Amino acid sequence: MDIIIKSFNRPFYLDRCLYSIQKFVEGDYTITVLDDGTPEKYLTKIKTKYPSIKIVRSENYDEKTEAIQENLKTGADINGFKIPTQMWINTVKDASPYFIITEDDVWFIRKINVNELNEIMGKEDISLLRLGWLGNENFVNQFKQVDITSEMFAIYPDLFTLPPFLMECFFYNKYKFFSLLYKLGLVTNNTKTKYWILNSILMGIHKKEFWLATWQNINGKVDEKKQLFNAIMYYRKYKHNKTMIAQLKKETLKTTFSSSATNSYHSYGFNFDVNQFNHVVNEKWYNDQFDPLENFPKDFSESYILSLLENKNNEKIKPEEWKKWTNKFKDQYRNQGCSVDE
Repeated sequence: MDIIIKSFNRPFYLDRCLYSIQKFVEGDYTITVLDDGTPEKYLTKIKTKYPSIKIVRSENYDEKTEAIQENLKTGADINGFKIPTQMWINTVKDASPYFIITEDDVWFIRKINVNELNEIMGKEDISLLRLGWLGNENFVNQFKQVDITSEMFAIYPDLFTLPPFLMECFFYNKYKFFSLLYKLGLVTNNTKTKYWILNSILMGIHKKEFWLATWQNINGKVDEKKQLFNAIMYYRKYKHNKTMIAQLKKETLKTTFSSSATNSYHSYGFNFDVNQFNHVVNEKWYNDQFDPLENFPKDFSESYILSLLENKNNEKIKPEEWKKWTNKFKDQYRNQGCSVDE
């Protein structure tokens, strides 16, 4: 099975991710890192530590490394919205029929055997096996569940679907279609939320056909709403398959709320630059002054992060600003019912 890791400028998390695969993933697999601009010296260290991995650099690689340096010199922001979607799609086209695609800041917390999961997914015709859900048990518990094995269950959401044009009107409220249904009492504010059961962008094993379908007509940017719409159209086509979506009974993947790749998706108005924060940690990691497994398998402890920021003259990475930033980041997911503090 192919394990594909999207990476940008956080080798300290990539190190943790790769370690967790070695520790917890059993069976036959290959690891490919799709990197979008991590400075070369960091990638060299990663490759030395994990020689069996393959690292592929994006077409934006040189531009992004230059943007990192410009940020350090002038504070100019890094455009995190420009992403190598075509590289991701081309890599998946050449991947195994079932594969894992994740990011550098996601790591395994318990054992899985990919050979066994691959066999079950093929036998049961599973398009998406959810490995992580940020502790949000209530979300999945609203759907019908049927055991596949002692460690896995199928989810049958029985979602309302329409032909593409009408579904687009429903999903995007074109011609006030959703508003009309709402006034008639046929939908609620929670109706659209349920469709997210069809998506697991960074924490699942995907059937290749399904993943490629969700990325149709998406060029050069992340558009999660479009991906979800595409997933709905795929679900409509195979709605008869009651094992299309499945989930492990124990959560297997975890992610962070202590950092992000850039400011682009998590700019909350604080005097904090996550790019410069990442640089400080990257340099500590590169010089063996940072333990990528501190507090593992949980995320890095707050006290450990704060110790890195003490006595820094950079106004953009003050400890109190980082604390406000990370709490705001966590609040986004707490409000959705996720568990972000364990």
